[in-house]
Amino acid sequence: MNEQLLERLKSFEKSVFALGHAMGVLYYDGNTVAPKRSAIVRGETMGELSRMAYELTTGPEAVKLLEDLEAAGDSLDPVTKRKAVLMRRGFDETSCIPMGEYVEYVKLQTESMDTWKKAKETDDFDLFEPYLQKMFDFARKFALYRNPDGDPYTTMLDSFEKGLTAERCDKFFGDLKKRLVPIAKKAAEKSKTIDDSPINGCFPVEKQRILSDYLMDVIGLDKDRCTLGETEHPFTDEFSKYDVRITTHYYENMPAASMYSVIHEGGHALYELGTADELAFTNLGRGVSMAIHESQSRFYENIIGRSEAFCELILPKIKEIFAPQLADVGAREFFRMVTKVQPSLIRTEADEVTYCLHIMIRYELEKKMIAGEIRAKDLPGEWKRLYKEYLGIDVPTDREGVLQDMHWSDGNIGYFPSYAIGSAYGAQYLREMQKEFDVREAVRTGNIGKINSWLEEKIWRHGSMIDPCELFESICGPLDANVFADYLENKYC
Repeated sequence: MNEQLLERLKSFEKSVFALGHAMGVLYYDGNTVAPKRSAIVRGETMGELSRMAYELTTGPEAVKLLEDLEAAGDSLDPVTKRKAVLMRRGFDETSCIPMGEYVEYVKLQTESMDTWKKAKETDDFDLFEPYLQKMFDFARKFALYRNPDGDPYTTMLDSFEKGLTAERCDKFFGDLKKRLVPIAKKAAEKSKTIDDSPINGCFPVEKQRILSDYLMDVIGLDKDRCTLGETEHPFTDEFSKYDVRITTHYYENMPAASMYSVIHEGGHALYELGTADELAFTNLGRGVSMAIHESQSRFYENIIGRSEAFCELILPKIKEIFAPQLADVGAREFFRMVTKVQPSLIRTEADEVTYCLHIMIRYELEKKMIAGEIRAKDLPGEWKRLYKEYLGIDVPTDREGVLQDMHWSDGNIGYFPSYAIGSAYGAQYLREMQKEFDVREAVRTGNIGKINSWLEEKIWRHGSMIDPCELFESICGPLDANVFADYLENKYC
């Protein structure tokens, strides 16, 4: 192999990583500790950095490097060949967008996110509505640049999950809904006798921070490479396997909300921290897709975190932190409290059974927005209609409705299905994992490392070396919504 070619690639990767790292840190800062009025300067900086990234990744030197890599063909080792494949995909996705529009969009992302925060705080959808419409307009325009003859929503789905189409999503959600609706009804009926008031009292934030620190240790996060911040809407920023930032949001009267946010975001972090060393600082050194990523976070949050064995494991420490609260609560009782099923307003606080109904609502609204069937101004009303239809509840405010999620404010349109698909993936991981060792016993005894090692071997270490569908099917076979439904039925009914 041409050593000079490899050196050119290494230099290119270094520059791309540095720009991405800088923009990532600005994004994280803007959503955690930055002053409220800093968005204007941050937007300008993000715009300039995005211009530099655009020129770097689509300019003549990038084109020549890509051509030389593709010409080298079979002489490339598998890792370099895969880098070239992903580099080509990235080039094709970006170069078709005029640079001026690309930079304008990045600036808009910062302004849109900042406006969403203000709108949510004040329950003022009208403030956010023009920004939201612009984000959807850009998303549709960019999708058509990328595939003029294709369905724009499928193009968006594909950008988050390679190979995913609206047709496949329709089938998955259709199959799942048939099973999920009766399961949710039966599980909610069983949950009516559960009194979860003991975990909805007053739990000081300072003590919740101690619990978060403990939970990071329990699931095996390396705190020398991973830190926890606080934000309006929890998220994870992964700059490299040596720097992953997770976030949470504390509510004094709902400690379980933050507890499971930390475990959820911790699952994202474990994936990134577990990528192979040799892939670091390259386009392979991160999770391969959003559904695979969400499969990790949802696996830790629900299959591990909301298991009776995990409740047995952590309850003594929870009692110690919040003493004398919960002194009379047993592990079985605590488990029932954190797995109580009832229709709710907020997706991130939804139980494991009804959660995917929240995703289906967002999926339906995204498709209608991109198809031009509705406009942003229609979203509050449509949101309320679908929450009544799918979950049987009324939405009292936009803050608890259409303004609750951050995703649309920064252009993550086509992302939401990843949560439901990832949840279903997790049930199939569990089935395969159980063939090799007793997962419940590993959790009960605090041996989460055994679970981590299995996932690291099967998924994490590969980074983006293997496309998501191929990766998942190599472990579990084809995605089957019924495996997930069976898991829910066995656990909750």
